[in-house]
Amino acid sequence: MAAAGSASWQPQEEGLKEICGLLEQQISPSSSADKSQIWQQLQHYSQFPDFNNYLAFILARAEGKSVEIRQAAGLLLKNNLRTAYKMMSPAHQQYIKSELLPCLGAADKHIRSTVGTIISVVVQLGGILGWPELLQASINCLDSNDLNHMEGAMDALSKICEDIPQVLDSDVPGLAERPINIFLPRLFQFFQSPHASLRKLSLGSVNQYIMLMPSALYASVDKYLHGLFGLANDPAAEVRKLVCAAFVQLIEVRPSVLEPHMKNVIEYMLQVNKDTDDEVALEACEFWSAYCDAQLPPEILREYLPRLIPILLSNMAYADDDESLAEAEEDESLPDRYQDLKPRFHTSRFHGSEDAEDDDDDSFNVWNLRKCSAAALDVLSNVFGDEILPTLMPIIQAKLAATGDEAWKDREAAVLALGAVGEGCINGLYPHLSEIVAFLIPLLDDKFPLIRSISCWTLSRFSKYIVQDSGHQKGYEQFDAALMGLLRRILDTNKRVQEAACSAFATLEEEAAEELAPRLEVILQHLMCAFGKYQRRNLRIVYDAIGTLADAVGGELNQPVYLEILMPPLIAKWHQVPNSDKDLFPLLECFTSIAQALGTGFTQFAQPVFQRCINIIQTQQLAKVDPVSAGVQYDKEFIVCSLDLLSGLTEGLGSGIESLSNLRDLLLQCCMDDASDVRQSAFALLGDLARVCPVHLHPRLSEFLDIAAKQLNTPKLKETISVANNACWAIGELAIKVRQEISPIVMTVISCLVPILQHAEGLNKSLVENSAITLGRLAWVCPDLVSPHMEHFMQSWCIALSMIRDDIEKEDAFRGLCAMVRANPSGALSSLVFMCKAIASWHEIRSEELHNEVCQVLHGYKQMLRNGAWDQCMSALEPPVKDKLSKYQV
Repeated sequence: MAAAGSASWQPQEEGLKEICGLLEQQISPSSSADKSQIWQQLQHYSQFPDFNNYLAFILARAEGKSVEIRQAAGLLLKNNLRTAYKMMSPAHQQYIKSELLPCLGAADKHIRSTVGTIISVVVQLGGILGWPELLQASINCLDSNDLNHMEGAMDALSKICEDIPQVLDSDVPGLAERPINIFLPRLFQFFQSPHASLRKLSLGSVNQYIMLMPSALYASVDKYLHGLFGLANDPAAEVRKLVCAAFVQLIEVRPSVLEPHMKNVIEYMLQVNKDTDDEVALEACEFWSAYCDAQLPPEILREYLPRLIPILLSNMAYADDDESLAEAEEDESLPDRYQDLKPRFHTSRFHGSEDAEDDDDDSFNVWNLRKCSAAALDVLSNVFGDEILPTLMPIIQAKLAATGDEAWKDREAAVLALGAVGEGCINGLYPHLSEIVAFLIPLLDDKFPLIRSISCWTLSRFSKYIVQDSGHQKGYEQFDAALMGLLRRILDTNKRVQEAACSAFATLEEEAAEELAPRLEVILQHLMCAFGKYQRRNLRIVYDAIGTLADAVGGELNQPVYLEILMPPLIAKWHQVPNSDKDLFPLLECFTSIAQALGTGFTQFAQPVFQRCINIIQTQQLAKVDPVSAGVQYDKEFIVCSLDLLSGLTEGLGSGIESLSNLRDLLLQCCMDDASDVRQSAFALLGDLARVCPVHLHPRLSEFLDIAAKQLNTPKLKETISVANNACWAIGELAIKVRQEISPIVMTVISCLVPILQHAEGLNKSLVENSAITLGRLAWVCPDLVSPHMEHFMQSWCIALSMIRDDIEKEDAFRGLCAMVRANPSGALSSLVFMCKAIASWHEIRSEELHNEVCQVLHGYKQMLRNGAWDQCMSALEPPVKDKLSKYQV
């Protein structure tokens, strides 16, 4: 190819022809040529230093070629520049830039758009400073009054605003002001353009700056609002949608800007929430939740509720093109489509009080106006509570009373609305709940599948009440009817209903817990029947319902009659699913819950389960370095799930796990893994093993302790907080079992725990609690090492201890407190008030021996502090704290 001289670079006819020919084959759908071969050929050309010049030439100047080929050249150029731009010679960079600028005004819209994308990439890589001509060229185009030039420059500018907005809001050497100050007035001017494309691009560009809110925009915010109100009724739906988006973002980021205009904004949002264009209505609907989240005074919104609630309700009915309507026709016998099998994610084990929130697993469903309206109603019910009922209930009742097949969508929306306010309006609904539940139960058998499925969900929103009320005859009959109704729906022939029923049933199980025991046989029969007939996607939900059942009823499950129903199908599935199949995850999770529930009752099933977990971990660790000989692709989730099942087995079998164990070296490897979720689960298992068979860990104890201590001593603590949390807990569990042998790492660990306690505000509650407990456990087993340093941490440690609920772990920590005070009484003198508050945080100390030790500590200080010093300390305490301390005879 030609040698490059900067301005005089010219393509050679031959090269041009070849590249165009390849691009033509690449984009032609009918071409018989092998696409990967074309791809390799193009990669080969990429080795030539001026290949990208050819692409730029084809994009900008190949007038005789089709737009598709020119665009293909442009897209390839964009991808090449991403990786190669910074290594290119300045002359080639300059050639490409000089070819792009004239194309801003190209006659063809697609060419302009491709050029805009490439320009944005070049600015990302080289900055504004690297391309001084671009600013002037853009301004010339924007001011040109020629539609192609204005649109081309606007397209490039909007892409820069979207990808790298901060670039325009920074100082550029040689420019008197920031680029944003030059562009903003022109963007505002385009708000009034007769061309919808320019109105849309300019408004979209300004909206990108709401989050950053540069001073230039803040200074002209009134002009911006004026422009938004001017575009409020724009004939183009895309523009109206952007106006709504601007108001939603402003209320999230800068509510103060909107406050003086709030009534006008709300009036507008009510109007566009009914827009004929669904996307505009959806964008407007986001406003209500955003308003409530912005903690603005509810009074302003209150007067609009009678107008807003009917709009939300009418938007909650299924739209005719909602994909759920088509899905709802799907019978259970149809196999799942590949795209229905959404990826599922396993959450690693976590020891502590703050488990991750279970989000409703709706991630694979599309967000739409119906869901957004229901979410808004839910938020409003939480802000305004029962105040919304007088407006809401008559509409719900009217919709529920609508008869005839054609009105089913209204009936369905009414049931959805009841569920949406089930939390926020519970007080106002409470007196009517038994009527509401009595009304919902027959709807579980409605002829329309989507009414059956929504009734499952709404019923589950009231499950707390249904369970609470089951103490008396009528309440129990209702609980039983709800339970049996959901079980019938679990065996529905419609996939959508199966899914809703299983999820609703899992919610009911969590609330009902041991109340389910009398019904266990019939529940298991239904769940195992579903297990036999469900397709893959819904099968995952059955696993979840079985696991939740095991968690709910615990040891009640450990009876031969139940195990005979439950275990054979699960074991058959266990043999059927190969080690490399992700369908294994929910099965492993399900076994984890069952092992914990059955306790030693799981022994008969334990050996093969244990061995398979070990095999899976070993295979995956091999796959990490050598996937070919492992025969599988590495996927750390297999390791995490297997470690968690081993934890469940350990918790269930107790010391019985020891007979199975050849686990130690494998676990040590997992504790050192570079993936934080593998380490998180590994330390959870380490702590579980420490509780039941520390002997097994003994040969490599010092290595386990060193690695665990390292997790606490990391500058990236906040990013791996769950790992630190579990490692911290495991160290404490090991300490109380191996006692003095922990001493080599005690001071290393203490030096990491103290800063966590001193900066507790910014950290996860669970990590702070575990740090306080582990510090106490270390102090209990090695008081001579820890007590000399007491005054450094006593105050923040006692504050953390006083937040922990009563349990065995808290007892251990206080044994450490007493041991330290005995070793170094003066170390706690300056923090005595905090120590008294920590002692007063006990509801009651169950252990008599610890109770007596605490008494001795308090009495010791009372005798030590003469001349009114003790009374002075007491007078600094609030009355409830003093009352609590009276238990200890001081």
